[in-house]
Amino acid sequence: MVKLKNCFQRREKKYKLSYEAYDSLVEKMNQYMQEDEYGLHTIISVYFDTEDFEMIRHSINKPVFKEKFRLRSYGIPNEHTNVYLEIKKKVKGVVYKRRVTVPYAQASEFFETRKNRFQFSSSKDTQIKQEIDWLVLRKKLEPKVMIAYDRRAFFYPQDEDFRVTFDFNIRYRTEALDITSGAEGERVAPEIDVLMEVKALGAYPLWFSEILGELKIYPSSFSKYAQTYQRYLFSKEEFCHVV
Repeated sequence: MVKLKNCFQRREKKYKLSYEAYDSLVEKMNQYMQEDEYGLHTIISVYFDTEDFEMIRHSINKPVFKEKFRLRSYGIPNEHTNVYLEIKKKVKGVVYKRRVTVPYAQASEFFETRKNRFQFSSSKDTQIKQEIDWLVLRKKLEPKVMIAYDRRAFFYPQDEDFRVTFDFNIRYRTEALDITSGAEGERVAPEIDVLMEVKALGAYPLWFSEILGELKIYPSSFSKYAQTYQRYLFSKEEFCHVV
């Protein structure tokens, strides 16, 4: 079983794949990697930002330091389901992720009332929650968009820091952000069949690099939230400011 970490750092690269390239790659990867126990599963994230989308506009400019804040659920939650409150930072290409786990009902209440009622047994979780409080209150963050996708994830038994994920049907919505209502939405990038993310702390295993070279698969920049903002939210925001 693969345990989800609450704190980690790594480098992440994205690759846009056709279904044919995906099938060929998975066939070759199966000699080395194992699919995690979740199989094909749905990930739902609600991204928070300032009223004028300051965080994602800053991120799009490719600064040395950038951060995002989101609520993430693995599957459609009910009020008792544990979800993640997550700060994701990127510094000089290295991704740092810190998150705490809380029931969805408590997370929703926090963002509605800004009152902290979480209780953590771990001092590390308490510290992360304080960071979240500071970020949310300082920037007056509010829920902006839901992004969901269906994922298959693979891990390399000889190196737990090396993971490969495949995301399908990346979709978004800007209304009904209470995710207990489901994960439906419009496609973010209909031209992309599969988005692969390679997550590694160090260099790729040699066999994986050789497979990528053989199949002529090359990295490509793609941020789900940034693409959603640039394609569907930017023009609406400009219109609202003009009006």
